[in-house]
Amino acid sequence: MKKSAHILVVDDDERICNLLERYLCKEGYTVSVVSNGEQMRGKIEQDMPDLVLLDLVLPDEDGLTLARELRKHPNLGIIILTGKGDIMEKVVGLEVGADDYISKPFDKRELLARIHSVLRRLKAEPDKSQGQTGNKSKARFADWVLDLAAHELISPDGREVHLTSYEFKLLSLFVTSSNWVLTRDQILEKIADRDWNPDDRSIDVVVVKLRKKLERDPLNPNMIKTIRGEGYKFTPHVHFE
Repeated sequence: MKKSAHILVVDDDERICNLLERYLCKEGYTVSVVSNGEQMRGKIEQDMPDLVLLDLVLPDEDGLTLARELRKHPNLGIIILTGKGDIMEKVVGLEVGADDYISKPFDKRELLARIHSVLRRLKAEPDKSQGQTGNKSKARFADWVLDLAAHELISPDGREVHLTSYEFKLLSLFVTSSNWVLTRDQILEKIADRDWNPDDRSIDVVVVKLRKKLERDPLNPNMIKTIRGEGYKFTPHVHFE
């Protein structure tokens, strides 16, 4: 990971912007600061950053809309800044394509660790803008097909079922860990490269959404089982081709 990575801060709170700019510059990053969506677009057009720290509460535009817009740049890291304890805001932010989130007020060292994690993960991944090559990897389970290369889920009756970015990451982890019990900490470590906080219910919310799409009876799931006191287990036999 290069310490000279360029970070763009999008926040209308001048105090937070000044704090982040001083701290991240001290850590060796190049930092730009803007306060609204229009300025964000101008800065990106002028100099594409490696990562954006995006506040979801901005004066001119909804932060989630901006996050969705930013996700059109496949090699750009996105960390959203959210209000403390707003679980749905966090989940929706992840679903529209953010790589991670952190709640205000935040610890600077924790934020730095999240930045390191996202940049490290982006560096380790192939250039997404070049598209997928080679044979597509398909996982078949219970008459469903998950195309890991095309990011497509096909139902037993042949319909394509839309998955958000976070739902796809979680289902991909489940199919590659079939019949293994995964703790919430393991899940977050794998798909977000961070530790689980006992107050963090984002994984549970996304599991509920996946069950609604996959299960015949989401209230009595057969595929994604809750293992009380431990986590979740994906029970179908999975065949890869």
